[in-house]
Amino acid sequence: MISSLQQIFSRDLGALQKEIEAYNTETNLWKIEGQIKNSAGNLTLHLCGNLQHYIGSILGDTGYKRDRPAEFSMRDVPRAQLIEHIQTTKKVIHSTLSKYNDEDLDEKYPKPFKPDAPESIRYYLLHLTAHLSYHLGQVNYHRRLIG
Repeated sequence: MISSLQQIFSRDLGALQKEIEAYNTETNLWKIEGQIKNSAGNLTLHLCGNLQHYIGSILGDTGYKRDRPAEFSMRDVPRAQLIEHIQTTKKVIHSTLSKYNDEDLDEKYPKPFKPDAPESIRYYLLHLTAHLSYHLGQVNYHRRLIG
C-alpha cells in the first residue's frame, strides 16, 4: 500500500507539474474569470501546502508551517517557483511515506481533521489522494478554459 500511495502521489504531482508547464503564459496561471474562483497558481499552492502539512509536517515531522489563507491570496508566483513547490512536495511525500510500512497505516492519524471522528493514517492518505486528484482536474479544466 505504501508503494502504491507513493506512486499515486508522484504520478498526480507530476501531472500537476505538466499542467503548470502547459500554460501559454504565466499570467494565465493566475486568471480568474466568471464563476472560476481559484486560479491554477492558487490551486497549486493549496495542494502543495495541504500535502506538506498533512503528510510532511504531521506524519513526517518536517516542521513545515502551513499558511492556508496565503495559498489562496498570493498572486503572480513565478511558474518556476510553483514547479519547485511541486517537486519539493513530491520529495517530502516520498521520504515521509518511506518511514512507514503497511501495518502502520492502521494506526490512528495523529491530528484528525475532525477531533470527534479520528480515522486511520490509511484513511487520511486515501482522502489526500482524492483531494489531489479533484484539484488536478480543476487545474486541467482551468488551463483549457483560459486557453
